[in-house]
Amino acid sequence: MNFDAHSDIWTDVTHHYLDGESDIFRKYHYERLKKGQIEGGIFVIWNDPPFDKEPLKRTRQMMEAIAHEEPDCADILKVARSYDDMMKARDEGRMYAFIGLEGLKSIGEDLDLIDEFYQFGARHAGLTWNEENPLATGALGNPERGLTDTGRRAVKKIQDLGMILDVSHLNDASFWDLLRAADGPVVATHSNCRALCNQRRNLTDEQLKELARTGGIVGLNSFNEFVHDVESEQTVGNLVKHLVRMVELMGIDHVGFGFDFSEFLCGDTLSSFSSQANPYTIGLEDASKVPNVIEEMKRVGFSNEEIDKISHKNWHRIIREVIK
Repeated sequence: MNFDAHSDIWTDVTHHYLDGESDIFRKYHYERLKKGQIEGGIFVIWNDPPFDKEPLKRTRQMMEAIAHEEPDCADILKVARSYDDMMKARDEGRMYAFIGLEGLKSIGEDLDLIDEFYQFGARHAGLTWNEENPLATGALGNPERGLTDTGRRAVKKIQDLGMILDVSHLNDASFWDLLRAADGPVVATHSNCRALCNQRRNLTDEQLKELARTGGIVGLNSFNEFVHDVESEQTVGNLVKHLVRMVELMGIDHVGFGFDFSEFLCGDTLSSFSSQANPYTIGLEDASKVPNVIEEMKRVGFSNEEIDKISHKNWHRIIREVIK
């Protein structure tokens, strides 16, 4: 079974919820995830463009949508808030989703909102998406600007609460500032290797090694523009090359999946970060195709034990260690 550390499904749930629909996960996502042997993961609250202009309003809309969706799909999906919740859902044959926060633009400088989001159920957070905000700077912001003093306090609060701390969208300056401020495991839920594809959202070899040193994990990202610079080379085979390099640099215990599937996002949202007609890796068009990654891993020599670690056991360890 596979743990996907980064999914935007709550964005799609919110879109359908605001159109008056219900039981949305079952209608639009469940069968695809089941076919892909996805047992669960982190579903993020994201201030998706063009709704990022009012980030707190959008965050509250998404929280409302989740609250309405949770009882509708409770027989097939558990909204997990602890390691025990996750394991109970697995034992019962249900999928599970931890609520994540992909960026904290919505809070401005009000760190008390992190407590509110935690009480709602959030167990993961990154400081930014691609933008600059009062906490830190994302990948598309000023490369010289790092964490602010408020951002450093946010790092401490996130870790004190027992939330998974994510660096995925930070620029390099903010990445290193956060690593200096953090204590304990730090993850990148959905990033690849910059040495293999020179994108700002991918991580350098030194960054990968440093995340492993903290005890953290990097999740392999299926977004095609992070796989290879040439569109025809954005294949499952070349994606798994990122996985191989991560394992060589970080060790088998520090790599997982964070696929970031986006084929279900609306056009305005998708065009805000994708420059190609399709956002997917060839052979990994959506979550149902995840078995193709497993087969490629076997082909290049990963053992069954190694595949189990990468596919779910490493993320289970982080959840057990970090989430209180």
